Amino acid sequence: MSLIEVNNLCKQFKVYKRQKGFANTAKSLFRREFETVYAVDNISLAVQAGESVGYIGANGAGKSTTIKMLCGIITPTSGRVLVNGIEPHKDRKRNAMQIGVVFGQRSQLNWDLPCDDTFDLYRRMYKIDSVKFRRNVDFFVELLDMKDFIHRPVRQLSLGQKMRAEIAVALLHDPQILYLDEPTIGLDVDVKDRIRKFAKTLRDEKGTTIILTTHDMADIDEICERIVMIDKGKILVDSPLAEYKKTFNSEYYIEVEFAGEVPGALDPRFEITANMDNRIICKFLREDVPIREAMSYFASNFDIVDVNIRNAKLDEIVRDFYNQR
Repeated sequence: MSLIEVNNLCKQFKVYKRQKGFANTAKSLFRREFETVYAVDNISLAVQAGESVGYIGANGAGKSTTIKMLCGIITPTSGRVLVNGIEPHKDRKRNAMQIGVVFGQRSQLNWDLPCDDTFDLYRRMYKIDSVKFRRNVDFFVELLDMKDFIHRPVRQLSLGQKMRAEIAVALLHDPQILYLDEPTIGLDVDVKDRIRKFAKTLRDEKGTTIILTTHDMADIDEICERIVMIDKGKILVDSPLAEYKKTFNSEYYIEVEFAGEVPGALDPRFEITANMDNRIICKFLREDVPIREAMSYFASNFDIVDVNIRNAKLDEIVRDFYNQR
């Protein structure tokens, strides 16, 4: 049995249909018209214990709605969710004991309390054994580098420090599952890297199951082993990350630095994606141009200083996938 089982899950919302014109506005005072919107539309998936899954899609695709149903915050319209044998919306308290949740734009920290006082508050709420509590606090403070600010009130912390504290407090009770909803939004490069390394350590050392939603594909690349893509409430792709890259990565990118100005015209098989002074980045299809031919084309026809060819990055693969649809 899978740790998380989602079968034919749907969530509908009724949305008021606003119509233009004074007459229609007056009419709506007495009789409103609504339309049904599917935030999640008949999705099914299974997640095994210890898996790390990237759950991605555009804004409004249904990612956060799915996470909220897995947490028990929202009741499904139809279908079924089982998290370790529990239906989350029917037994929220028991479900909360086995999950940790971090919403990047919402805080569960007390604004006026220092982090360590908030930790102690959660120890009492979750009835955490004192030995386990001390061990976990020491583990998270060390890995997330919180020593310098753990005794300071939350209102005095930077965004990156608050996010590290949010992650720590969500994990104090040793949950089997960690839901991360946009955990690195708005953070600088150093803090993002620290959070990614921490998530990998958590997955590898504690066997925590991680469900990650994000628009930053570097998060997915660093943390996840599986990718699930959703659009308009429906699952488009559910695949191991390595297999997804292999299947949908049909392009190479070549970066060329010219000795002089960038030439006005190129072989049409090379599509310019960036143009910066005397340097360009082009993409080309593997099946159209072998690497050796691409290198030879630029070296033979132009005065170049440097050239570099690489595989497409995950964000480029995902972007092209959606564009093709």
